Amino acid sequence: MSEADTVQTWLVERSYDDRGLVTLVYATPDGERYVRREVAMNVLRRSPATAAREIEADTLEPTPESERERYAAEADRVRENNAPDDEI
Repeated sequence: MSEADTVQTWLVERSYDDRGLVTLVYATPDGERYVRREVAMNVLRRSPATAAREIEADTLEPTPESERERYAAEADRVRENNAPDDEI
């Protein structure tokens, strides 16, 4: 995988459920594309979420129009306040 095949995304949403799963949403800075992953809470204890992740471009999905502005604003906020490898 080359650098051209990946896109830097920023953590824009994190939610928890009653089954011990954490849903992490990473979006592109413009909020146009995102990836959602569910992770067990005990996995996050060993490998915490970081402010940014390099994601394979072909795994990103179009962001629903109703979320684009919010994802872009949150990506911008996280990017301004954190280095990509910061655990948040």
